[in-house]
Amino acid sequence: MKSFEELGVAPELLRAINELGFENPMPIQEMVIPHLLSEDGDVVGLAQTGTGKTAAFGLPVLQRIDPDSDHAQALVIAPTRELCLQIAGDLADFSKYQDKIKILPVYGGSSIDSQIRALRKGVQVIVATPGRLIDLIKRGEVKLDDVHTVILDEADEMLNMGFLDDINEILSHVPEERKMLMFSATMPKEIANIAKRFMKDPVEFVAGNKNEGSKNVKHIYYMVKAHDKYLALKRIADNNPDIYGIIFCRTRKDTQEIADKLINDGYNADCLHGDLSQQQRDLAMKKFRDHVTQLLVATDVAARGLDVDDLTHVINYGLPDDVAVYTHRSGRTGRANKTGVSVAIIHSREKHKLREIEKIIGKEFEYRKVPTPEHIIEKQLYNLADRLERVQVNEDEINKYLPGVRKKLEWLSEEDLLKRVLSLEFNRLLAYYQHMPDIDLNESDKGGKRDKAGKRERGEKGDKDRRTAPDGMERLMVNIGKAQGFFPGNLMELVNRSVNGPKPEIGRIDLLPDYTLFDVRKDDARRILDALKHADFFGQKVRAEIATDRDYRLEAKDRREKARRKSEKKASAKEGIPAKKSRKGGKSDKKKAEKPDYNGNYDIFINKKKK
Repeated sequence: MKSFEELGVAPELLRAINELGFENPMPIQEMVIPHLLSEDGDVVGLAQTGTGKTAAFGLPVLQRIDPDSDHAQALVIAPTRELCLQIAGDLADFSKYQDKIKILPVYGGSSIDSQIRALRKGVQVIVATPGRLIDLIKRGEVKLDDVHTVILDEADEMLNMGFLDDINEILSHVPEERKMLMFSATMPKEIANIAKRFMKDPVEFVAGNKNEGSKNVKHIYYMVKAHDKYLALKRIADNNPDIYGIIFCRTRKDTQEIADKLINDGYNADCLHGDLSQQQRDLAMKKFRDHVTQLLVATDVAARGLDVDDLTHVINYGLPDDVAVYTHRSGRTGRANKTGVSVAIIHSREKHKLREIEKIIGKEFEYRKVPTPEHIIEKQLYNLADRLERVQVNEDEINKYLPGVRKKLEWLSEEDLLKRVLSLEFNRLLAYYQHMPDIDLNESDKGGKRDKAGKRERGEKGDKDRRTAPDGMERLMVNIGKAQGFFPGNLMELVNRSVNGPKPEIGRIDLLPDYTLFDVRKDDARRILDALKHADFFGQKVRAEIATDRDYRLEAKDRREKARRKSEKKASAKEGIPAKKSRKGGKSDKKKAEKPDYNGNYDIFINKKKK
């Protein structure tokens, strides 16, 4: 392995990166730096997030800048404000001993006047987001006539965000003889098309395989029902007391809701998404970088530019549709030769996505059972024991308080004292998990084969199995189901709206065509039943009871039949036609209607039928 000096990096840059802790070049740096310093031609660099791409293009670009010229000579385009600031900050660190070189981040959400003033003083390197850069070009404040190097960073994300037309516009203001560099974590077809369109015979450098996942990342998944995903997320967090991770959600709404739930449940969490103001986003990222926040719930776009090297976990609350997005997410952990874990919380219908990702990244996901309450509590207790062992004791300060405290607690035995110390930490956790059921969808139960009749031999729960609840839970039934447009969200809203006091926690839900079965804590069952006595669902009276072995399906069928007959009778009475007899017996309606006792007038009946 060559050193940075052997790659041709200038002494003033070497001094700066040595102070930053750079020892040996990373693979993408070793390939790209010498080419950019000594060869002509455009470059496509493919490497995972966190593998040193900024230094790979930043060091040679800074080395090629003429410090005596105040004109812009290099342009770096980034998709988000956060990434723009991160790149500008890194370049400023690298150029610490290049006094005359000025680097300016240009982005929306900040004062354009201050950016214009800085541009008028002269800058050699502009790091910009597309929208603000185009605005400044149109105002005549940015001149790109002397730019000899253009870098597109996170090109795949710019494509996803719809910046293709903006890039087109920007490049129309740059000299034809520029050198162009495009860096991306993945190489989908669209990126290849951009390279073909905007670049001249680009040389491609790949660190690892295209779209390959980081070798330091373990990929695992948990399988639960869709409505149990949040419960699984909490158990994963509880089972990893020292977790420091990002939870990725698909939408801004999900991101805010999950973060709010975690905060309300006592977790050290925050959120990051596009609906936040820039000040809120900056604060959220600062708190997370400083480890003030332990869990950050984020969308993919908002997390761009959030660069941390010591994440223990990346959690996919929902798998993305694009494999490249998963690669970006998982690449945020396992950096700097550390190991990391990429977790996917999925339901059974997402299994095919998992297999698609495995094919692309060349790794298999390891199936894990959702941690049980017993395992979580044991893990937390051992973690507390470790913390007690490692805590630093200030002997001089603590000794003067020990006699008084010892006198206060001397009536307690060693075991009693230990129990009280543990209870101070764990009473809330113990109370929460006391009657919680197993929420894991066991993989061994999922693949049951079908017999000739089309029924599952194993792995598919029958109706009788649906009636049983786990220990500490009660199984309830309500007389409405999918046929009435009743779904899990409707059930939870109905219960929360009807029940006074603390909101009860709902466990497993089984939706059937005409009725619904669901689990609640035994302590909550009676107040839920009482509350639902006067409830209705869009005009249909709700009937709730503790689930029994009665045939609810047959009862529902009888109710529909009675309702049908009642409706027909009402319609017939309105038209002046005798009601039809039950199908179980009796003569047909037409024959009865043709008897002379129908007012003795057959024509009236016939005419009405024709109408």
